[in-house]
Order: sequence, then structure tokens, then C-alpha cells
Amino acid sequence: MSFDAIPKFKEKAYQIAPELLGAGKTKHPFVIVGSGPVGLTCALELGLKGHDVTIVTAFDFIPHGSKAICFSKQTLDIFDRLGVGQRMVDKGVTWNVGKLFWRDHEDPVFQFDMLPIKEQKNPGFINLQQYYVEDFLIDALEQMDNVDIRWGHAVKEIHIRGEETTLTIETRDGDYPMATRYVLACDGHRSTIRQAMRLDFEGRIFEDNFLIADIKFTGEDALRRPSERWFWFDPPFCPGGTALLHKQPDNVWRLDFQLGWNIDRDAAIRPEKVEPYIKGMLGEDVVFEKEWYSVYTFQCRRMERFVHGPVIFAGDSAHLVSPFGARGANGGLSDAENIAWKLDLVLKGQADASLIESYNYERVMGADENILNSSRATDFMTPKNKASLAFRDGVLELASEYEFARPLINSGRLSKPTPYYDSPLSTPDRDEWINGPAPGHPCVDALVMDNTCCTWVLGALGNSFKLLHFGNNPPNTSMEIISVPTTGLAAERYDAVDGGTYLIRPDQVVAARWKNASKSDVTAAHKKALGFS
Repeated sequence: MSFDAIPKFKEKAYQIAPELLGAGKTKHPFVIVGSGPVGLTCALELGLKGHDVTIVTAFDFIPHGSKAICFSKQTLDIFDRLGVGQRMVDKGVTWNVGKLFWRDHEDPVFQFDMLPIKEQKNPGFINLQQYYVEDFLIDALEQMDNVDIRWGHAVKEIHIRGEETTLTIETRDGDYPMATRYVLACDGHRSTIRQAMRLDFEGRIFEDNFLIADIKFTGEDALRRPSERWFWFDPPFCPGGTALLHKQPDNVWRLDFQLGWNIDRDAAIRPEKVEPYIKGMLGEDVVFEKEWYSVYTFQCRRMERFVHGPVIFAGDSAHLVSPFGARGANGGLSDAENIAWKLDLVLKGQADASLIESYNYERVMGADENILNSSRATDFMTPKNKASLAFRDGVLELASEYEFARPLINSGRLSKPTPYYDSPLSTPDRDEWINGPAPGHPCVDALVMDNTCCTWVLGALGNSFKLLHFGNNPPNTSMEIISVPTTGLAAERYDAVDGGTYLIRPDQVVAARWKNASKSDVTAAHKKALGFS
């Protein structure tokens, strides 16, 4: 297990396993495999809910280098519920504006706002290097007595026999077995668990190469560039290709250039090859230091199923998309949130085991939406024939003057939460609604003001089942009720009437809503949302 070629952000201490020191065999309720953002988010969610958490990871460090940087509002809302959101926002670069350029035009042909619904707590996006996200999550986990992170402990084999799964864990001091009821496979696109179970992806591999250049500005360059996403189609410094510019913390910027398919990948990352692209984009006088150069290709693929008996796949181990649209990490973190609350309630005996299967239904739906949007973006960005090129260029030419053409531009439709249409956990509407999130849709944030305080809706909902009730006469139920006035921004966004009630899941997705709910309505919808037929 040599990782010498991987740059390291922070070392972590390997410790010999208790099992290798003579401790008796312990059956864990679950084991999380992988120490990326998805596995760490699962761990923090379940640890905060009181479970004993075990993470095994082949790394004994937090990796540096070029990985995810764009984290969406939905992800920040998840991090808020876990107590680390503000730290992420404070360190990250906040941005809401994206600009699209074409050829040598100095002015953008189009720009967009990633937070069209204003007056919400979190911004549309922040840019933050993945190693900071992992570091902040690990900091929170290391404060908890019920969390065991086993650095330098790699899964070697998996054996499933009835209701018991055994992992063989490889370490520098020898191998040992680990028995568990569930395995959360969050071990990335080269997943050891997936390979050991002989499972594979289905989908497309795109024949193209892209250069990532993470550079650090010095001097005035660090101060005069706005915190916006800039994207170019067919620019003079990358003719026939595309390019992307993003600001990160610490005066680091990510530059992305399309190179084509038949290239020498090793030669492409040599400084003398990379620097002409950088100076072409930013100017000959730009002063910078190299942080990281790499070439990547990408896939839009997923496993057929994400749940295989006691083994549950999440993040890149389950699905892959292109980086355009920031759907990879954000989609994986939606996986983590979805499975964590369900596994919590199943382990506590408060939900039916079929609730785990609903994770497969909902997150396959999420992966399919991300793959669809990612594939469409790639096809628009990299036309494969003359007709596609003519369409793209026609759209870009019209967009500078005509509004109808602008929605057709696709440089990576940025990550949004997936509505779970027809989820088996949702109770269909019986009332007519004009606005407001329907069952299966994520909640919308708003500031609620009364005579004593101001409260954000999402902050009040937290991460357990709640009733969001507007006005008077709430249902007579033991479930916690969040009371909201029938006037104001929250009432407007939830199409509130006096007596209107929403049943909200722990992942802040609407399970049911009524304009006048009875206790039996709430009981039946809650039972359905827990997986009971």
C-alpha cells in the first residue's frame, strides 16, 4: 500500500488495530469504507445520532492535489446541520455569478445567478478545496468519543454470509477480520468493495482530455479578479476548445483547458506546455506559482443498483459524472445525507429495513439526473459533428442579443437537488397547491420573523422528522412542530394557508403536505416515510 506519488495535505497517525492486540471479535453495526467527503459526512451524521462509528481507510493522510472545489447551497445546508457549515463558508470563496464568453469577445454573451431565490442563509456556491472539506469534517469527528477512524487500514476482501458481512482488513502489522451488519462503500471510483464484489459501471466514457492548472497568484493579480465562474467557448488561447476559471481560497485559482483526445498526457503537464495556456487566458504579465498540473478524462456512468444486500454504495463508488456542473461531490454528499438518516432509524428499530431500499430508488434517480445533465453539457461543449457545432455556435451568437437563446447554452448546468418524483416514501397531495415544495421536493429556506426572534426555516427543521405548521390549530400529534406565521416570506414560499402543514423528512425533503391535516393524516404519512407499508 504505497501512496508515495500522492501529495499530502496533512499526515494522520496509523494505529495498530485492537484485533491484532488480542481484543475479541466485535460485530459492528456498520463500517464506513473511505475517508473522502462522502464517507466522512456519513460518519458525522451517524455519529451525531449516537451510533458507534468505524471508518477504515487505506490512507494515513489527507490527500492534497486537484479534486472537488465547488460546493452547492444544498451541500452547505447539509454541513450546517452537521455543525461545520459556517466553517466551510468562512474559509471558502462565495460566488453566485457565472459568465460565459465566446471566441475573442471581451464581453460575456450571457451571465447567470446561481442563487435565483434570494434571502436564504447560504450562498449558491462556495469554492473550497476538497482537502479543507475533509480536514474540517475530520476535526469534528475527532472530537467525538464514539468515532474510530482507522488510518492506514485497507479493505482487502469482503465475504457476505447471511446476515453477517466480514471485511478482511490489511495493515502494516498484518491482516485482521472485521464483522459488520452493513458496509457503506464510500471508497471512490476505484472502489475495492465494488471490484471485490465483481460489480461494474454502465454508461459513457468521453474521449477527450482536459488540463487542470491550479495556480497561486501573487501581487496585484490576487486582488483584482472577481469571485466569479468564467467559462469560454473556442477562445483564442484554446482554439476549438473550452476553458474555465474558478477562484479558490489562499489566492489559488483553478484553470481548466480542453486539449482533445490524441495527446501526449505526460508532455501536456510540463510547465513549458501549460504556461502558454495560462498566459493566454490571464495575460502575459500574470505572476503565479504552480500548485498542481494534471490531465484527466471523465465518464458518465453508474452502477445498476446502489444497494447489494448489506453493502451500500455511495459517491464515486456508485456513480461518476464529468466535473462540469459540480455534480460529482455534491451528488455524493446527497447520497450520504439520504442513507444516513435511513440507516440510523433502521438500526434503532424505528423504521422498516425496506427503508434502505428506498435509498437505491431515490439516489439512482439523483444519479440519472446528474448523468443526463452532465452528458448534455459535454455534448454541447464538445460538438462531435458539423451539425452539433453549427447549433452550438448559432446559440452562442444569438445569446448575446436574444434572451430566448440563453437557456440553451450549456457549460455545465450547475448542481441542484434532485426532486424524488414518485418516491415510495411520499404521500401524494390531496389538496390543490399553487406554489410550495411538493412531496419529494427539497425544502426552501426563508427567514421567519416574529416578536421575539428571527429563525431560518432550514435551521429550525434540523435533521429529524418535523411538522412545519402555518397559523393556528396544529394537528394533535406528539411529533415536534415548527410553528410559522401565515404572513411573511416563509408563508409565501410554502403557499401557506392558516392550518397548512408540511411533514418534513430528516434530509429536509417534503414527505407530505395538507391544507388541513388530522392526526391520522400525519400518522399515516409518517409511517409511509419510514418504509412501513
